[in-house]
This record gives sequence, structure tokens and C-alpha cells, in this order.
Amino acid sequence: MNIESIDKNFKVKVPGGSQTVFFDVAEPPFAVYGLMRDEKGYYRMPYDVAAKTNDGVKGLNLHTAGGRVRFRTDAEKIVLRAKMRAVSKMPHFPFTGSAGFDLYSDGIYKGTFVPPLDIKDGYTSELTVGGEMKEITIHFPLYSGVIKPELGFPPGSTVEKAEDYAVQKPVVYYGSSITQGGCASRPGNAYQNILSRVLSCDHINLGFSGSAKGESCMAQYIAELDMSAFVLDYDHNAPSTAHLEATHKSFFSIIRGRQPDLPVIMLSRPQPNPNAEELVRRDIVKKTFETAKANGDSNVYFIDGTEILNIFGGDSGTVDNCHPNDLGFYCMAKALEPVLGAVLKK
Repeated sequence: MNIESIDKNFKVKVPGGSQTVFFDVAEPPFAVYGLMRDEKGYYRMPYDVAAKTNDGVKGLNLHTAGGRVRFRTDAEKIVLRAKMRAVSKMPHFPFTGSAGFDLYSDGIYKGTFVPPLDIKDGYTSELTVGGEMKEITIHFPLYSGVIKPELGFPPGSTVEKAEDYAVQKPVVYYGSSITQGGCASRPGNAYQNILSRVLSCDHINLGFSGSAKGESCMAQYIAELDMSAFVLDYDHNAPSTAHLEATHKSFFSIIRGRQPDLPVIMLSRPQPNPNAEELVRRDIVKKTFETAKANGDSNVYFIDGTEILNIFGGDSGTVDNCHPNDLGFYCMAKALEPVLGAVLKK
């Protein structure tokens, strides 16, 4: 039996009627954050740099993790019409997270534009958000490629530019599938998106599932970005402890050499029950931090991943003893918030 036939709360709401007025979010007054765009669609970093890094980064660069569109409106309903180049379906990852769009109204979650299971190259979905003027943030999918999202409003609705973020220079995150957002139930629950809302800061998500291996070309690209802080979080993708040791300090050094005053936060993997190898990995990350501090660097920070998920729930914070669920991502946000909040106020 189709669950939608017995529980209406599982039914995906598809809009009807022909009166909706649609707009391309690439045009004002809408503002898209965290992504680049050309005639082929949205992406996260220049194609040539991604291709030069590795094949995984080349492909995952087209996924829209960290992307957001912001605006103000008094529309009672908002319709999303998205054309997509690729859709990720995984057994341990909610489809709403990998392919859905989340909507927040004045910082409060209002709903998700839910993709149908038989999606091929896009979908249309509708949310009711209330008729008063409010600021809207819509988070893009974490593990799918978006070519063209359009937003539709009832005739006569007002649509205006949103207020700028309080911190307009983005925080840049580099790391693994965890950084990309796997396996949040919906995009707004990825830890960077939580922090963006709490701290009112723009950000760029350079998380690449299985493919963040600390390559120097990636470090050189990131080092040239105009950012307010940098979060280094690729422990999980280093193929071995030897690889992590060979790349972690040098990756940081490239960033620091180009931006001597940039706040840099280093994370080891969020693992509440670490084995011996995971403890060695943590200590490698910590050693980069300690060496920098010993050399007089006062703007480097370390967060011990073995403690992060113990803020709430411990090993209840993952779906597979690796990728955080929503509880795990909330723990990551809570661990980072006081450190990141403090450096962004300096």
C-alpha cells in the first residue's frame, strides 16, 4: 500500500492552477550565496581547479551543498520549480537531504520542498508560509546538481531584497562527506547551515564526499579566497595516517602563508568511540595546531572530534558510525559556535 493513501502527512504537495508567477533566483531581488553559476547551472568552485584536484571533486563540484537563496516576501505560498542535472539516492541518506530544498522564514523552519521518489530531472513543490512580510532563506540540496531553480508566487505578491548577512565575508569549510552534509535529513540541518543562521554569516561549503585529500592545489585555491574564517575538516578522507600527517600541516601552511591573520579552526573526525587509529589521526590534527601555537600563531583553534558528539547523544549522533544524523550535526554546530562566534566578532 502507498503510505500517502493512508497518511496525508506523507503526501508531497504539488501546486495546481496557472496563476503562479515564476522568477529565476539568479535575478534580483533574489540573492544566491555559496555558489557560482554559468549557463550550465550551479557549481561550488572553478571547473579547472576542481578537475585538477581529483575526479571526485570534479563531479561533486556540481552538487549544491551550502547554496542558499535569500529574499523578502509577503506571499502566502511559495512554489519551487527546479531543473536538476543529477539526483543522488542513497540507502542511508534521507532524500529530503540529498535532493530537497529547505525553507526558513525569519530564521524559523517552515518546511521542505520534497522531491518525489520518481524524480528524473527536476520537480515542482509548494509550501504555505503565511501572508505577512518575512525574510526567506532557502537551502539548496546537499548531494544533487541544480541547473535552474525558479520560485513562484501568487499574483500581486511583493518580493524584495533580503538584509545582508551580518558577516558578509564567507566562512569557508573544507572537508569530507560530513562537511558536504551527509547524512542530514534536510539541507538546513547541515552544521554549516545551522551556524550560518545562528551567527548570520555567509559561508562556502567545499566538502567533497570521499574526495577531500588535502591536495596542495586545493589549499592554494582556498588561500586566495576572501574569507572571514576557515574550517579545516578532512580527517575522514585522508587514506591513511601517513597521508594525513604528510598533508595536514602543509595544507594549513599554504593557507597561513597567504593569509597570516585569518582565523583557522581545525577539527578531527567526530567519533565518540575512537579506535587506536582514530586517536592517532586526532593527534596529527592537534599537532598541526600545537606547532602553530608554539610558533606564535594566535589565530588558530582546535576542536577535538572525539568530544563533539558527546554534547548530546554520543553514538546516537550518526547513521552508520561515521556520518552524522541531525543530532550529530547539531552537536557539531554547538561545538563550533562559541569558537567561530568569537573569532567573527573580532
